[in-house]
Amino acid sequence: MLVLDFINVGNGDSVLIQELEGGARRFAMLVDCGHDNLIRDDHPSPLDPRSRRIFAGDFLRKQGVGRLDILLPTHFHRDHIGGLGRVLEAVKADRFVTTYVPPEGHGPLEPDGSNGLPGAARNLLRCLDIYATALREHPGQVGEFVELRGERVETLRLTEDLTLDILPGEPALYPRQKEVFDAAFRGERNRYDLMRWTKAMNSSSLRQRLHYHGKEIVLGGDLYAALWDNDTLSPCDILKLPHHASLTSTTRKALSRLAPKTVVVSVAAGRPDERPHPYIISLLREYAEQVYFTDAVDIPGLVEPVFQESVHIEIP
Repeated sequence: MLVLDFINVGNGDSVLIQELEGGARRFAMLVDCGHDNLIRDDHPSPLDPRSRRIFAGDFLRKQGVGRLDILLPTHFHRDHIGGLGRVLEAVKADRFVTTYVPPEGHGPLEPDGSNGLPGAARNLLRCLDIYATALREHPGQVGEFVELRGERVETLRLTEDLTLDILPGEPALYPRQKEVFDAAFRGERNRYDLMRWTKAMNSSSLRQRLHYHGKEIVLGGDLYAALWDNDTLSPCDILKLPHHASLTSTTRKALSRLAPKTVVVSVAAGRPDERPHPYIISLLREYAEQVYFTDAVDIPGLVEPVFQESVHIEIP
């Protein structure tokens, strides 16, 4: 049985994938780690007392997961890698699959120092610093780093019944990502490079397609809809919608080709930036039989709040 938990990390993404047999865990993989805070500092409204938001690391502990076969961050925004430190406190990962590994011996990036950078550039340094610090402060928790070049689809046979395709975003971005990130660790602070990469990072987000007993599960990361439209898309059974159901997250064209039966939206309730966007919700309901939200989203006439630690799906 394949068990999917789209964890309610509030703002951000984190998906636990497990294959179980007779109650025993055959395989475990975590895609993204959520944010480092359950309430974002840019919209710090108080949590509903019924909220069941949970850090990804704490969710793993509650599930009794002490080891991951694969840990895979799709990209390096704070709402996807902010929880990495808590995850590595909770588990060891045999393989860490990523498009960038920080250089050995690196120090802190000090994003809030006297660097004269605009906010967007500081935010990028902060994301990279959180990611690199989590790896540096948890030595021995990762068995092997696998750095993808982003040039092609990578196919991994995970178990006898489970296969994973890792699909890159825009391939030309990955060499540029390495240049910008390596320069930051060398102490260079090119404000224009940092700001440009801030805008491009979602376009480098990895996607995953899981194949299990004839079922197809697509995890969209944060890759914008415009980059899906030119792909060869085949139907899937479950779709984790990209980018928190923002207006740029999907299109009618992409949904008509993916034809998902079930859609899961990883998003925090009460976001002030129309995520999830009402138009996207209406569009999803035209194509999917079931639409789930990780957090207790409440949009009168469209979505009723559900308080849960995860959207839990089992595939026999």
